[in-house]
Amino acid sequence: MTVPVITVDGPGGSGKGTISRMVAQRLGWHMLDSGALYRLVALGALRHGLDLKDEAELADYARQLDADFRPGTSADAEPATLLEGEDVSLELRTETCGNDASRVAALPAVRAALLDRQRAWRDAPGLVADGRDMGTVVFPDAELKIFLTASVEERARRRYKQLKEKGIDGSLAGLLNEIAERDRRDSQRAVAPLVPADDAVVIDTSDLGIGEVVARVGQLCRERLGQEFVEGVG
Repeated sequence: MTVPVITVDGPGGSGKGTISRMVAQRLGWHMLDSGALYRLVALGALRHGLDLKDEAELADYARQLDADFRPGTSADAEPATLLEGEDVSLELRTETCGNDASRVAALPAVRAALLDRQRAWRDAPGLVADGRDMGTVVFPDAELKIFLTASVEERARRRYKQLKEKGIDGSLAGLLNEIAERDRRDSQRAVAPLVPADDAVVIDTSDLGIGEVVARVGQLCRERLGQEFVEGVG
């Protein structure tokens, strides 16, 4: 029997990571943060002195990537992301790492190297996959596909707030420019561009709270999958 998958795609700052984590918790399913894999490749490559333009070298590194994800200590806590045994969760969330990951993700050989690794996350009882091409490339047969979006201004504001909460310096104007540039690069790349799947449900989160978005996804889970959220979780 096929393990069900819910894909949650969208640009940075649209809320897909938070929503994916909460939906996975409330369903009791596994979660894949595919963006973290590309950030890990970019960060690890730089630490090893690799050139982010050397596609073959980066693809080889991606195939051997020594990474691990550990669940958060509470329902609201984010999972810890380890690179070669070191917790690099905070470093992965910097805009510099995000921009490096966007460049790495545009390389076809790197995407191919990580494809099987991402698909291997599909395990019972189900998977919530967060990314930019989960519904179009990695899990095109997913039972429910969500595409979250929001205005560039709102996404920059959210990212700025997140960075401040983590004690990371950032400029709102700089974030606005970086997010707009990343959108352009991700949507125009030749392989797996950032676009909604033809059968995706598009949700604009610009004026919606987290609870409202989760409730909407919960309704879709009931209607499309016959799956109910576990009460009191997440």
